[in-house]
Amino acid sequence: METKEFVWEGANIYFLLTDRFNNGDTTNDINFDRTKETGKLRGFEGGDIKGITQKINEGYFTKLGINAIWMTPIVEQIHGGVDEGTGLSYGFHGYWTRDWTNIDPNFGTKEDLKELVATAHKNGIRILLDAVINHTGPVTDKDPVWPNDWVRTGPQCNYNTYENTVTCTLVKNLPDIRTESNENVALPPQLIAKWKAEVRFEQEMKELDDFFTRTGHPRAPRFYIMKWLTDYIAEYGIDGYRVDTVKHTEEFVWQEFKQECDVAFADYKKNNPEKVLDANNFYLVGEVYNYGISAGKAFNFGNKKVNYFDKAFNSLINFEMKWNAKQMAENDVFQKYDSLLNSDLKGYGVLNYMTSHDDGEPFDKERKMPYKTATMLLLTPGTSQVYYGDESARSLIIDGTVGDATLRSFMNWDAIKTEEETQKILMHWQKLGQFRTNHMAVGAGKHQLISDENGLIFSRVRNDDKIIVGINLSKGNKELGVSSVFENGQKLYDFYSNQTMEVKDGKVNVNSEFDIVLLEKI
Repeated sequence: METKEFVWEGANIYFLLTDRFNNGDTTNDINFDRTKETGKLRGFEGGDIKGITQKINEGYFTKLGINAIWMTPIVEQIHGGVDEGTGLSYGFHGYWTRDWTNIDPNFGTKEDLKELVATAHKNGIRILLDAVINHTGPVTDKDPVWPNDWVRTGPQCNYNTYENTVTCTLVKNLPDIRTESNENVALPPQLIAKWKAEVRFEQEMKELDDFFTRTGHPRAPRFYIMKWLTDYIAEYGIDGYRVDTVKHTEEFVWQEFKQECDVAFADYKKNNPEKVLDANNFYLVGEVYNYGISAGKAFNFGNKKVNYFDKAFNSLINFEMKWNAKQMAENDVFQKYDSLLNSDLKGYGVLNYMTSHDDGEPFDKERKMPYKTATMLLLTPGTSQVYYGDESARSLIIDGTVGDATLRSFMNWDAIKTEEETQKILMHWQKLGQFRTNHMAVGAGKHQLISDENGLIFSRVRNDDKIIVGINLSKGNKELGVSSVFENGQKLYDFYSNQTMEVKDGKVNVNSEFDIVLLEKI
């Protein structure tokens, strides 16, 4: 049974590094003479937008039950590299912007992005791009610093108060955009020269004039960047932004950004009525580093509490999930999340993850628990974020790497093709993922414990969408009480073992080799 409903609160988002997922076009692997030897996994490896589109067309994401893809930023990166004691690094990860208005040729072209969004939408998959407003890329021999009415180059943040988190540079040599400024600033000379060389200076200036006339905003640094980022919404119809380094910028910036995103999304829908997927609003999910669901709406800086949800973010990334999954019994996690999402956070969401690109302490660093990772991530209330390779136990410990590079190896397609254990793990992720995407009740329904005597049995209900799940059950024959949700004589289907049964005396019997049951009505 499939319901066509989609809500972000129950979405299953796949997060990938554009450069590390799939190389769909080998002709764009080297640009701007980025040919120096880098530290291990610190350079470009060839992944691109075409590679993602290719995997959508192959059905990879659909089989995995993915209904949204978040990819690292695709804007043009600094041309040079930096060495911070890790060996030389290039901007393969996308967070070192040189020009927000251009797609980096290593990732592809505007046509590639158009095709990606169209292909994704045709397959019921939404696209999230990644927005950086907090900083430019580092300064290199090929990448001059932006003018000082645009950026500050010090002091470096020490993170012990609100001010020492916001009005400072994240790390050394990462110029910080003066997001607090309301002063009119001219474009950086390097950008003017670049656009003239690319024969688009007049066009870009005209669009900026139109933007500032329409909005009445001052020509302050943050508003230029908002204009450039919201163009991707109005032009390509992307469905949302994951926003980087949220707590390093004043909270009013995100309220302003949301307004501009909403305007751009409404424009896209008005101009492309035939391409509109559904009635959902534009989705904004923020990275407030170390925010956890237990905090509700208030993030505590020590000397100040800030609410990033109201008038800004639909959702924040939940850095707490992996600890909860380690330290608490499954049902305690489910009940805690159900309770918070239906009280403190009602009307909003959180994005749960077990692994990410910059979290050095993932849930399962050694990939010893790939089944439990899936079960907890995909069955916990809230939105789920699968990190590329979670589903195939891609190694997170790569010899010779320094820091977060170890988390960012190329996707392990060979193992998926050839290794039986990897295929078994993938199948578990696929079954849970498809069940989740078919039933918004899993992530966005009301949780109810049925029994925790022989394993854990619980229901999730969202309007007419009702499911029952059993985990940690015995293999072989198992009896589940279902009378709280399903009536006698009703036919049910176990999505996990692919069999049908009938409710008798408020119970069903499932005979399968698995310790998990996913019940839906036929």
